[in-house]
Amino acid sequence: MQLDPLPPLSDVILNYRLAAKKSLGQNFLLDLNLTSKIARLAGSLHDCDILEIGPGPGGLTRSLLAEGARKVIVLEKDPRCAPVLNDIVKVYPKRLSVFNVDALNFDPNSHLRAPVRIVCNLPYNVGSELLVRWLTPTQWPPFWSTMTLMFQKEVAERITALPCSKAYGRLSILSQWRADTKIVMSLPPESFSPPPKVHSAVVHFQALKTPRFPAPEKLLLATVAMAFNQRRKMLRSSLKSAAPNIEKLIQNAGLNPTARAEEISLEGFCALARELAN
Repeated sequence: MQLDPLPPLSDVILNYRLAAKKSLGQNFLLDLNLTSKIARLAGSLHDCDILEIGPGPGGLTRSLLAEGARKVIVLEKDPRCAPVLNDIVKVYPKRLSVFNVDALNFDPNSHLRAPVRIVCNLPYNVGSELLVRWLTPTQWPPFWSTMTLMFQKEVAERITALPCSKAYGRLSILSQWRADTKIVMSLPPESFSPPPKVHSAVVHFQALKTPRFPAPEKLLLATVAMAFNQRRKMLRSSLKSAAPNIEKLIQNAGLNPTARAEEISLEGFCALARELAN
């Protein structure tokens, strides 16, 4: 697939000797047909700024620009990728900005103009941490309107899981409390170079204007963490240190004290957090 005057990604990697580093969680997606599909799954990009983390050789970056993104901001920790990304800047000089930084230690907000979409093939080693940060800003709604993110398939299933399933847990509740979530694409290991040992999946997040159910954030997240840290125990046992009258509060929230964390819906946890706050 020819997106621009730049060479195929396989040639780029060969020319720049850009072997993926396991220590950086890198697995490069080299098929521009796939990167373009991911860019389209993010929705219309024409009037949006895009934030991308870990672009590597720039396949998704090129697809985002070719699909008409107003501006793309990329954060890449690996200095080996700088020459490759600078080649893309030369083709899109006013629409691409590259920062050689660690995404965990850099605030890109001052470089972005709303509406903002986050689109990334996230490095495996920081994907969950970045997601939690984007879902727990100091103010809501967040700076982003949608996120289209690639994770290990296991993580994607945890994000979208429903109660009474093995994948259901803290990440499910946090994600679904503040966003509509949906797995929109799955990819086998052979789609990547080098092939990881696991399948991958792309999750699309649509930010809600307000959380799905009212609840004090810190108390909700603390309660959920406490419950799932001992997920095989009944709520009255796993949450006994939360309040001296925890069984009564669980009942006041309309829940069964003998239920386990994986049986409690998002709405149920929000109701319990409100009871604890009172």
